[in-house]
Amino acid sequence: MAAEPRTLGQLIREKRLAKGFSLRKFAEMVDVSPTYLSQVEQGKVDRPPTAERVRRMAELLGENADEWVALAGRLPPDISDLIKQKPTQLPELLREASGLTLDELRRVTERIRRMKQKRKEES
Repeated sequence: MAAEPRTLGQLIREKRLAKGFSLRKFAEMVDVSPTYLSQVEQGKVDRPPTAERVRRMAELLGENADEWVALAGRLPPDISDLIKQKPTQLPELLREASGLTLDELRRVTERIRRMKQKRKEES
C-alpha cells in the first residue's frame, strides 16, 4: 500500500525543523502568529495561508514555491494575472497540456522559450 501523501502543513513542519527554526522564530519570519502556524502544521485551519505567505515559507526553507502554493490549493498571483489578461487562450492551453507527460511539458516549455527569444531578437 502506498504511503499517504504529506500535507503542506506536514512538509512545513518537517522542513522547518530540519532547518532548525523554532515555531516562534519561523512564525515571526513569515509574519503569522505561532498559534496559527501550529494550526497550519497540524492541518487544523479552514483556509490555508495566502499564496504569498506560502511562497515566503517555501523560499525560507529552500523549497519550490510554486509546488507549495499548489499544495495549499492557491494560485500564484502572477498566474492569476496572466489568465486575466488572456482569459480564453491560457485556460485552453492548460487544458490541452493536461494530458502531457513531464518530459512533453518540458519540451513544450522549451519551445515556447525559443519562440519568445526569436520574437525578441527580431524586434
